[in-house]
Amino acid sequence: MRLIERPELFVLLMLFGFWVLFFSVWGVIFSKDWSILVLTLYVLLLFSSVILTVLKSVKATAKISTIEEFEKRLKGSLYHFKCPSCNGIFAVKESTSTDKKSIIITCPECGRVGVIPSVPDCIEGEIPEEKSGNVNFKCGSCGEGITIWAEGAKLYQDVCVYSCPFCGEEEPMKRI
Repeated sequence: MRLIERPELFVLLMLFGFWVLFFSVWGVIFSKDWSILVLTLYVLLLFSSVILTVLKSVKATAKISTIEEFEKRLKGSLYHFKCPSCNGIFAVKESTSTDKKSIIITCPECGRVGVIPSVPDCIEGEIPEEKSGNVNFKCGSCGEGITIWAEGAKLYQDVCVYSCPFCGEEEPMKRI
Protein backbone atom coordinates (compact mmCIF):
# COMPACT_ATOMS: atom_id res chain seq x y z
CA MET A 1 0.00 0.00 0.00
CA ARG A 2 2.98 2.33 0.29
CA LEU A 3 2.99 2.50 -3.52
CA ILE A 4 -0.22 4.55 -3.41
CA GLU A 5 1.47 7.25 -1.31
CA ARG A 6 4.42 7.67 -3.66
CA PRO A 7 4.51 10.70 -6.00
CA GLU A 8 6.03 8.62 -8.83
CA LEU A 9 2.68 6.88 -9.37
CA PHE A 10 0.96 10.24 -9.84
CA VAL A 11 3.68 11.37 -12.29
CA LEU A 12 3.31 8.11 -14.23
CA LEU A 13 -0.45 8.60 -14.44
CA MET A 14 0.08 12.18 -15.66
CA LEU A 15 2.54 11.02 -18.35
CA PHE A 16 0.07 8.37 -19.50
CA GLY A 17 -2.65 11.05 -19.71
CA PHE A 18 -0.34 13.31 -21.70
CA TRP A 19 0.37 10.55 -24.23
CA VAL A 20 -3.33 9.74 -24.60
CA LEU A 21 -4.00 13.43 -25.27
CA PHE A 22 -1.08 13.53 -27.73
CA PHE A 23 -2.45 10.55 -29.70
CA SER A 24 -5.92 12.11 -29.69
CA VAL A 25 -4.64 15.37 -31.18
CA TRP A 26 -2.36 13.48 -33.61
CA GLY A 27 -5.33 11.43 -34.86
CA VAL A 28 -7.44 14.56 -35.40
CA ILE A 29 -4.70 16.54 -37.17
CA PHE A 30 -3.58 13.74 -39.48
CA SER A 31 -7.04 12.21 -39.96
CA LYS A 32 -6.13 8.87 -38.43
CA ASP A 33 -8.97 6.63 -37.37
CA TRP A 34 -7.72 5.87 -33.86
CA SER A 35 -11.02 6.61 -32.14
CA ILE A 36 -11.45 3.11 -30.62
CA LEU A 37 -7.85 3.03 -29.39
CA VAL A 38 -7.98 6.55 -27.95
CA LEU A 39 -11.37 5.96 -26.33
CA THR A 40 -10.04 2.76 -24.76
CA LEU A 41 -6.99 4.61 -23.44
CA TYR A 42 -9.20 7.37 -21.95
CA VAL A 43 -11.39 4.75 -20.23
CA LEU A 44 -8.27 3.03 -18.88
CA LEU A 45 -6.93 6.37 -17.63
CA LEU A 46 -10.23 7.24 -15.95
CA PHE A 47 -10.55 3.76 -14.40
CA SER A 48 -7.00 3.82 -12.97
CA SER A 49 -7.55 7.33 -11.55
CA VAL A 50 -10.75 6.23 -9.82
CA ILE A 51 -9.13 3.07 -8.43
CA LEU A 52 -6.15 5.03 -7.04
CA THR A 53 -8.46 7.64 -5.49
CA VAL A 54 -10.58 4.98 -3.80
CA LEU A 55 -7.52 3.09 -2.53
CA LYS A 56 -6.02 6.29 -1.15
CA SER A 57 -9.24 7.21 0.69
CA VAL A 58 -9.61 3.68 2.13
CA LYS A 59 -6.01 3.81 3.33
CA ALA A 60 -6.63 7.19 5.02
CA THR A 61 -9.74 5.88 6.79
CA ALA A 62 -7.90 2.79 8.03
CA LYS A 63 -5.03 4.94 9.28
CA ILE A 64 -7.36 7.19 11.31
CA SER A 65 -8.77 4.26 13.27
CA THR A 66 -5.24 2.96 13.87
CA ILE A 67 -4.11 6.37 15.14
CA GLU A 68 -7.06 6.55 17.56
CA GLU A 69 -6.27 3.09 18.89
CA PHE A 70 -2.60 4.01 19.21
CA GLU A 71 -3.44 7.19 21.15
CA LYS A 72 -5.72 5.30 23.54
CA ARG A 73 -2.95 2.79 24.23
CA LEU A 74 -0.16 5.34 24.72
CA LYS A 75 -1.80 8.40 26.29
CA GLY A 76 0.22 9.45 29.33
CA SER A 77 2.42 6.35 29.13
CA LEU A 78 6.14 6.00 29.36
CA TYR A 79 8.04 3.03 27.96
CA HIS A 80 10.94 1.42 29.84
CA PHE A 81 13.36 -0.92 28.12
CA LYS A 82 16.37 -3.00 29.12
CA CYS A 83 19.41 -3.04 26.83
CA PRO A 84 20.31 -6.64 25.90
CA SER A 85 24.00 -5.68 25.87
CA CYS A 86 24.58 -3.78 29.13
CA ASN A 87 21.28 -4.55 30.95
CA GLY A 88 20.87 -0.81 31.49
CA ILE A 89 17.32 0.46 31.82
CA PHE A 90 16.17 3.47 29.82
CA ALA A 91 12.90 5.24 29.15
CA VAL A 92 11.30 6.54 25.97
CA LYS A 93 8.38 8.99 26.00
CA GLU A 94 6.64 9.38 22.65
CA SER A 95 4.03 11.77 21.37
CA THR A 96 0.88 10.13 20.03
CA SER A 97 -0.11 11.56 16.68
CA THR A 98 0.55 8.79 14.13
CA ASP A 99 1.19 5.08 13.61
CA LYS A 100 4.00 3.54 15.59
CA LYS A 101 6.98 2.05 13.73
CA SER A 102 10.13 0.36 15.04
CA ILE A 103 12.91 2.63 16.33
CA ILE A 104 16.61 2.28 15.56
CA ILE A 105 18.38 3.80 18.55
CA THR A 106 21.65 3.81 20.47
CA CYS A 107 21.38 2.58 24.04
CA PRO A 108 21.33 5.65 26.32
CA GLU A 109 23.70 3.87 28.70
CA CYS A 110 26.26 1.93 26.63
CA GLY A 111 25.87 3.40 23.12
CA ARG A 112 25.24 0.12 21.32
CA VAL A 113 22.85 0.40 18.35
CA GLY A 114 19.67 -1.64 18.58
CA VAL A 115 16.07 -1.81 17.39
CA ILE A 116 12.94 -1.35 19.49
CA PRO A 117 10.12 -3.12 17.59
CA SER A 118 6.78 -1.44 16.87
CA VAL A 119 5.11 -3.65 19.50
CA PRO A 120 7.86 -3.89 22.12
CA ASP A 121 8.11 -5.85 25.35
CA CYS A 122 8.35 -3.24 28.11
CA ILE A 123 9.72 -3.85 31.60
CA GLU A 124 7.74 -2.85 34.65
CA GLY A 125 9.09 -3.89 38.07
CA GLU A 126 12.81 -3.10 38.10
CA ILE A 127 12.87 0.62 37.27
CA PRO A 128 15.39 2.57 39.40
CA GLU A 129 14.34 5.74 41.23
CA GLU A 130 17.36 7.72 40.00
CA LYS A 131 17.16 9.27 36.53
CA SER A 132 19.62 10.95 34.17
CA GLY A 133 18.97 14.13 32.27
CA ASN A 134 16.76 13.68 29.22
CA VAL A 135 17.37 14.25 25.51
CA ASN A 136 14.68 15.35 23.07
CA PHE A 137 14.64 14.37 19.41
CA LYS A 138 12.49 15.70 16.58
CA CYS A 139 11.86 14.11 13.16
CA GLY A 140 12.86 16.33 10.26
CA SER A 141 10.20 14.73 8.07
CA CYS A 142 6.98 14.58 10.14
CA GLY A 143 7.92 16.87 13.06
CA GLU A 144 7.04 14.35 15.80
CA GLY A 145 9.32 14.03 18.79
CA ILE A 146 10.49 11.60 21.45
CA THR A 147 12.27 12.08 24.76
CA ILE A 148 14.85 9.58 26.01
CA TRP A 149 16.71 9.19 29.30
CA ALA A 150 18.65 6.58 31.21
CA GLU A 151 17.24 5.20 34.44
CA GLY A 152 19.75 5.09 37.29
CA ALA A 153 22.83 6.01 35.23
CA LYS A 154 24.51 8.75 33.27
CA LEU A 155 23.18 9.36 29.80
CA TYR A 156 25.47 8.19 26.98
CA GLN A 157 27.01 11.29 25.38
CA ASP A 158 26.23 10.42 21.74
CA VAL A 159 22.76 8.89 22.08
CA CYS A 160 21.04 8.96 18.69
CA VAL A 161 17.70 7.93 17.20
CA TYR A 162 18.21 6.66 13.65
CA SER A 163 14.58 6.24 12.58
CA CYS A 164 11.31 7.98 13.35
CA PRO A 165 8.82 5.80 15.26
CA PHE A 166 5.91 7.65 13.65
CA CYS A 167 6.52 8.18 9.93
CA GLY A 168 9.19 5.47 9.59
CA GLU A 169 11.76 7.84 8.03
CA GLU A 170 15.15 6.18 8.32
CA GLU A 171 17.15 9.36 8.78
CA PRO A 172 18.59 10.32 12.17
CA MET A 173 16.19 12.45 14.19
CA LYS A 174 17.44 15.92 15.15
CA ARG A 175 18.54 16.42 18.73
CA ILE A 176 16.80 19.48 20.17
